Amino acid sequence: MSITRRTALAALALPSLARAQASWPDRPVRVLVAWPPGGSTDVTTRLVMGAVQPALGQPAVIENRGGATGAVGSAAFASAPADGYNWMVDASGQAVNQFLLPNLSFTYATAFTPVTQFVVLPTLLLVRAGAPMRNLAELVAHLKANPGKESYGSSGVGTASHLSAAILMQRAGLDAQHVPYRGGAQQIQSVLTGETLFTFSTIPTPAPLIRDNQLRVLAISTEQRSSAFPEAVPVAEQGFPGFGLADWNGLHAPAGTPPALILRMAELCDAALKKPELRERFTLLGAEPVGGGPERFASFIAQERTRLGAFIRAQGIKAE
Repeated sequence: MSITRRTALAALALPSLARAQASWPDRPVRVLVAWPPGGSTDVTTRLVMGAVQPALGQPAVIENRGGATGAVGSAAFASAPADGYNWMVDASGQAVNQFLLPNLSFTYATAFTPVTQFVVLPTLLLVRAGAPMRNLAELVAHLKANPGKESYGSSGVGTASHLSAAILMQRAGLDAQHVPYRGGAQQIQSVLTGETLFTFSTIPTPAPLIRDNQLRVLAISTEQRSSAFPEAVPVAEQGFPGFGLADWNGLHAPAGTPPALILRMAELCDAALKKPELRERFTLLGAEPVGGGPERFASFIAQERTRLGAFIRAQGIKAE
């Protein structure tokens, strides 16, 4: 068998590559968060990487670059060196942005390698405490009696808060106006002031207002109940079997990152996600730790792209 010059050079490089991987990391690693500071993805990242850092043996420097449902940070990260010192945490924009933003300069499926999923973040269906409806059936009945007259808020086009409501509207044959906001705080405020009637929201932002009886929970978007609000009945159990949607986030690497480093980082993150103190913090946030490594995360993202992409195309949803 002949040996090409390229093969020979690659063979010569293997020992040095193996030594580099064995000593990894020998300097700080960069973790780009494709969402603004203070949100659920940012909080999740800081908790997980804080737990990973002692085993990593090097600082994990977190950098936020939010915008366009994660697309701004992802675009910047798409050209990052695939050297094991660049990592990105992104959320469900990984599954939907290619359908919402057709003119992206990169392709999600080929630009990044999934490493491991961090958490699932269920969304709660909320109305203000003074609203007349006390369950999902009463909300549906109200919307059917007032087609096109009510509105719902979200934290942005294509987010889990938007798609949870849009899918419910489609399943129930309802007509309500979508009002996207720039984040969860504005979204929740719109319900409190009556600017919108209802919203789906991840748990951390509205939790204090729910406990203070300013917001009422009508349902939860996942098929399983949440340990943070076990009294929240799934939409699937209130007349819409099979309904299930949540926000989520996880770690990614630039395509071409050495597989050994991807597996090592996944192992470190998955070990951190199993720590009791971290799981306790996530319970307070209403987040469910996942883990599972690259193959599981890649399969999950592919399924979400297929499922949500079909809905977005059918509904003609586009980013504004």
